[in-house]
Amino acid sequence: DVWGTEQAYSHMAVPWAWAFDTPFKWTKQIPSFFGGTRQGMAISWPARITDKGGIRWQFHHVIDIAPTILEATGIPAPNMVDGIAQKPIEGVSLAYTFDKATANAPSPHHIQYFEMMGVQGLYDDGWMLSAVPLRVPWQLVGKVVQNPASAFKFELYDIHHDWTQFTDVAEANPGKVQEMTDLMFAQFAKYQVLPLDASVTTRMVTPRPSMSAGRRVFNYSGIPMAGIPRGTAPSLLNTSYTITANIDVPPGGADGMIVTDGGRFGGYGLYLLKGKPVFLWNMLDLSRIRWEGPDVLAPGKHTLEYDFKYAGLGIATLAFNNSSGIGRAGVGTLKVDGTVVSTQTMPHTVPITLPWDETFDVGMDTGTPVDDQDYKVPFRFTGTIDKLTVVVEPPKLTPEDEKRLQQAERAAQDAE
Repeated sequence: DVWGTEQAYSHMAVPWAWAFDTPFKWTKQIPSFFGGTRQGMAISWPARITDKGGIRWQFHHVIDIAPTILEATGIPAPNMVDGIAQKPIEGVSLAYTFDKATANAPSPHHIQYFEMMGVQGLYDDGWMLSAVPLRVPWQLVGKVVQNPASAFKFELYDIHHDWTQFTDVAEANPGKVQEMTDLMFAQFAKYQVLPLDASVTTRMVTPRPSMSAGRRVFNYSGIPMAGIPRGTAPSLLNTSYTITANIDVPPGGADGMIVTDGGRFGGYGLYLLKGKPVFLWNMLDLSRIRWEGPDVLAPGKHTLEYDFKYAGLGIATLAFNNSSGIGRAGVGTLKVDGTVVSTQTMPHTVPITLPWDETFDVGMDTGTPVDDQDYKVPFRFTGTIDKLTVVVEPPKLTPEDEKRLQQAERAAQDAE
């Protein structure tokens, strides 16, 4: 009954995902087959396009949208933006397709490479070179692909006559396969695709270059701050951490969110509920683990601290194609003015990511609540946050840990 409502974080089940890609093969994450890439596009511009309901067949790519808009509006591509020199736009305009007279004109988009998580493909004037995937998209951890550049088998399709990629003609056209392979790697070199990386989970949890990369201490104070993107906020996944909030409760008491990340479908929050301190972890809306102080905070200055000791080895194990370090257990302790008020064991933790459409908020909550039973957004904090400090302490592998992981990786490879 809740499917499709705000109470559900709907994701397509595998059989339905595959069915909806019919008549094409494969799904998203597989860029070498059209099931995961090919889409219909509708363009409406009544003042300019008179061929209402017209169909166009030309090959184009999403990189062609920007040059189309620039041509349609008569705006030249900028050479400089905020003092930064711009690279040339690589796409081509598809505005020529707006006119019925050029409905069958050949596409000026001749070559397009595809690559995602090591899977490769190349379109070249009606031919499609397609790497056969080594794993299904929903398999996040599997055999290490040591050299993605040479690990894949390639199939060849004549798209002009076989637009669903049904008949592989690679065996009958070895010269064409080699020609397109060479062209594909030339494109990879030109557009900074190399070196290829076929990892999955490792890429998902490895921190990207950002303002928070390498930072261990985060300080916040003053007015509420909402909508802080995950790349500039502390990540509390697969690590030990401490959150310390120095607050001032006004006469009459205080309620509201002090700090949160995530929401209804996964995340955490430190807040005052009817004057009592609460720290809550929402485990992907499957369960919630709660730490709560027994007493209402009196007016005045208070220090709230939530300390979590992680029992795993963290994301470093993924470098050995081993997921044993993520999502592990830990013990959380909530303190009020230095006194422990609640201790809970988390049997497991969120391993990979919090919902991508939620943000890190201080002094309020945007998006969705971490617990609908407790409050409604924005749940602004009615006291004062003098200072909020988040300290993360990622696990470090010892030489013994690395040796054990290397041995496990070799054993797994020998067993395959």
